[in-house]
Amino acid sequence: MQKFMLDILLKIIGIGSASGLIFNNESLYLISDNSTFLYQYKIAEGKTEKIKLTEDSRENLKKKEKPDFEAVLQKDKKIYLFGSGSKKQREQLFIYDSKKGKTTKENLSSLYDALRKTAQLPKDELNIEGVVFYNNQWIFFQRGNGKLGKNGLFILKNKKLEPNEKIEFIPVALPNLKHIAATFTDATLVKDKIYFLASAEDSNSTYKDGEVLGSLIGCLDAKTLRVEFTQTVSETQKFEGISLYKETKNQIEFVLCEDNDTESPESTIYKLVLVK
Repeated sequence: MQKFMLDILLKIIGIGSASGLIFNNESLYLISDNSTFLYQYKIAEGKTEKIKLTEDSRENLKKKEKPDFEAVLQKDKKIYLFGSGSKKQREQLFIYDSKKGKTTKENLSSLYDALRKTAQLPKDELNIEGVVFYNNQWIFFQRGNGKLGKNGLFILKNKKLEPNEKIEFIPVALPNLKHIAATFTDATLVKDKIYFLASAEDSNSTYKDGEVLGSLIGCLDAKTLRVEFTQTVSETQKFEGISLYKETKNQIEFVLCEDNDTESPESTIYKLVLVK
């Protein structure tokens, strides 16, 4: 059993349904699955800045309209925001360049179709919840919470986000939380390790929410992609975002965000400490 401590780090007013985050340079960058803003929360100042991703960026979009940002990562000093792919309007990638203060947009429909084909998934069962770039390849974390229950990793051996014949799908079975198998909700790279979150909901739909049955943290060897450990960290919460916060010789600390699936404009950020 992995020793851990989970505490509330801070609360941010003005951001609801947080679904991913990055900690960088004393700021938290957060995404919300029902918004077209990228949020920068400056910890020392306790202030939030909204970064528009589109000309008409909005918050609290209706479920059928939202881009459903579920995965965020930082690469080459740019922030990548991925849609989940569970619906047509959710097949978009936004890339924010903080140096230029500009955002570009890419359509990932062709890539997401290739992912579905590789894993033999119906259109509505692709559900990308985390993305990591390691050793010149993209690793997509597929949340297998649909009827087929295909939870696993898509490996794209290509620096560019373009479909090719080298796409691979690796199924990953995770422990049950109560009576439902946990499925991926996010991941982050730390050196040669990938730490991931997974949760269980009493639903077999990528679109409809169900009763939350808890969350766990786990670790993959980035080279072999084998699961090294999993540890339940909550029996009631659905954690959807993870980022490295601090690392020492004896412990590693992460920041987590929780998607409470409500329209309340408040996000609680947690600190999760794993003892080495």
